[in-house]
Order: sequence, then structure tokens, then C-alpha cells
Amino acid sequence: MENKQDFTQGSIFGKMVQFMVPILGALILQAMYGAVDLLIVGRFGTNAGISAVSTGSSIMNLVTFVLSALATGVTILLGRYLGEKRQDKIGKLIGGAVAFFLIFAAVLTAALILFARPIAILMQAPAEAVDLTVQYIRICGAGFLFVVFYNLISCIFRGLGNSRLPLLFVAIACVVNIVGDLLLVAVFHMNVAGAAIATIAAQAVSVVLSIVIILRSKLLTGFSVKDVRFGKEVGAFVKVGFPLALQELLTNASFLALCAFINRLGLDASNGYGIAQKIQSFVMLIPGSIMQCMASFVAQNVGAGKEERAKKGMLYGMAVGAGIGVVIAVLAFFKGDMLASVFSDNERDIARAFEYLRGFALEAIITCILFSFLGYFNGHSKSMFVMLQGLAQSFLIRLPMSYVMSIQPDASLTWIGLAAPTATIFGIILCLIYYWYMNTHELKMHGEAAND
Repeated sequence: MENKQDFTQGSIFGKMVQFMVPILGALILQAMYGAVDLLIVGRFGTNAGISAVSTGSSIMNLVTFVLSALATGVTILLGRYLGEKRQDKIGKLIGGAVAFFLIFAAVLTAALILFARPIAILMQAPAEAVDLTVQYIRICGAGFLFVVFYNLISCIFRGLGNSRLPLLFVAIACVVNIVGDLLLVAVFHMNVAGAAIATIAAQAVSVVLSIVIILRSKLLTGFSVKDVRFGKEVGAFVKVGFPLALQELLTNASFLALCAFINRLGLDASNGYGIAQKIQSFVMLIPGSIMQCMASFVAQNVGAGKEERAKKGMLYGMAVGAGIGVVIAVLAFFKGDMLASVFSDNERDIARAFEYLRGFALEAIITCILFSFLGYFNGHSKSMFVMLQGLAQSFLIRLPMSYVMSIQPDASLTWIGLAAPTATIFGIILCLIYYWYMNTHELKMHGEAAND
């Protein structure tokens, strides 16, 4: 596995930036990949199509985030094995992951196709957008195998310290998706169906090309087809990844509930929130790249016994992320209408999107602090705490506050948007308490060991 990056020595800041920049690039392209569907449907499709893509992509994002969180267990264990110099376990871990996610993909494909309409109705999609939402979910569900392996391959390479190849894979997918959307929606006027087909075709092309690149370059030299089976390594990565996946499932379920709350306010609010969500996905790029980088960085250093280096990495992540977040927050708060106008020329949709972004803007700063903590905890395999704090945020703060604000007379999307940073502040408080507990507990155990 010569393509790994060693995070256990050298400049902390330099190593992190070198690894994080390709991750950030991949996330930017991923966000563009998701936004282009809404943008092109907004420009060349129907008004109901905007709501359908917004609601349908929320469902697909939920499933994809759960998948990515589960695959993070593979990323963390790969980093740990590299730090511990246990090369013999890497091939078995990758093979077990391939076997597991093949079954995972089959189950989710069947569920999305069979339950698309009940899901759309549960999401309270506006009446004029229900059939289009069902169409989007079913087409994306039919190609979910490609979504699964697109994400798994990227997680494997990030675990090996290689963030450049995932950037290449998402760049391929982004280009194919843009071309597909323009052809199917703008030229052939296939509306929502065209956007969904382009999305899955892009994932398929990326997966096929990434496999070709891997085989020709012999990048996974420690892995062979005989490793594709259910072994004890499957249980090991599921143990780490399952709490993260459960957190993503329940947290994103709360976001789906928020989408349903806003859908009840009418088509303008639904469209405005859908546009704001796409802008929100760009706002969260820096925090997301920091957390992914932090998990791999910390896992390697923990495996090598370099705890102080892991802590310094976390502090670097907080400082850099929050600094950049200030600029993004100011832009979202004062120029959110300009950002929203990229996706639609409907003044009502733009106004409702801007309304939501004013409440959400602070999230760009404080999430960098929270996600640095979470990456640090994930690198220590403390995924159970990460899950519990995420659920506490969602179900004690974000969801109740969003619901209460949504049922007010003349409900303001600004107050609904403010629920996100309020919940994040609560999460940071929980992380500070757990960080203190974890380090105090470890110091106590080390002191007892020294006395023995």
C-alpha cells in the first residue's frame, strides 16, 4: 500500500493541509454534483420539479450519509492498522467491506423502489410534486449499487492516506452529471427523471473508471478477490461505523422532519428551503473536510502512540476552519439572496431561501469547532459518544425548536434556520465535557499503571 501518507511525523499543519485540500476539492465537486440537478431543473424544468428534486435528494442524502458513516469505520481501521504497521490486516478489511456493502446495496435498492411513494407522502411533498418526487427516488434507488461503491472506494483511499484519488473520482462524476443534466433536462426536457438518470449515470461511470484505474495501477497490492468474504474484520469496522451510521440516520431523519415541516408551509417555502439546502451544502464543506481529515490523522497518531500530536491536529483544525467560516457566514447572512438567485429567478423562492440562510449563517463558524472534536473522537474509535451527542443535538434542540418555529403564525424561515447553530452550540458543550472526561480518565489510568 505504497500510496499511504504518514501522518505520524513532520509538520502537522503541512501534513493536514496536504491531505485536506483534495478532500475539500472532492466535497466542493460533490456539492456541485448535488446542486446542479436543482439548478438545471430550476432553469429548464418545472416549478414543482424544484420541490421534487429538493425532497427526493433529501431522501437520497439521508441514505448516502448513513452509508458514508458506516464506511467511516473502514477508514478509521485502515488508519489504525497503518499506524500500528499491521499490513496483513488491510487486504482482509477491504475484502470484508466489499462483501458487506454488496448486501447493503441490494437491501436499500429494494427498499427505495418499493417504498418511494409512502416516503414521498410521509415527507408531505406538495400535492403537485408527489409523483415527481416518487419518480426521482425510484430512479436513484435503482442505481444505488453505484452510489454505494462510489462512496466505499473513496473511504478506502482516505483511510490509506490518499485523498487525491477520491478527488479524481468525484471530478469524473461531476462532469458526467453536468453533461447528463444539460442533455436530458435542458435539451430533451425530461425534467426530474432526467436529473435522476444523470445522477446515477455519473456515479456508474465514476465507479467503473475508478476500478479500471485501481487495477491498472495496482494501487491495492495487498488485496485480492479471495479476501471478499465475511470475516472478523467486518465485525470490527461495523462496531466502529454502526454508531456513526445510526447517528446519521436519526440526525438526517430530523432534517427530513424539518423538510416536512417546511413543506406544509407551501410550495414557495418548500422551494426556498430546497435552494437554501444546496447553498448550505457548500457552507458545510470546510467543516466536512476537517472532520474527514481529522479522523485519519488522529487514527494514525493514536495507533503510533502520539496522543499529543493528535490533540495539536485537532486545535489546528478548529483555528483554520473557524477563520474561514467567518467569511462564509458573513456572505451567507448579507448576500444570501445573491447566492439563491443562482438556482432560481423566482423572486418568492429567492426571498424564502435568503430568509432561512440568515438564521443558519452562524453554523459556518461553529460547526468547524464541533467537527474538529468529532474527527478527534472518531480517530479514537469513540463513535458511541459521537452518536449520542449527535442525537442529543437533533432531538433535544434542533427538531423541537424547528417544529415550534414552523407552527407560529406567519412562520419565519429565519427562526427555523437558527435551530441548526443553536443545536451545534449545545453539541460543542457536550464535546468539551467529554474531552475533559476522556483525558482526565486516561491520565488517571496512566498514573495507576505507572504506580503498579
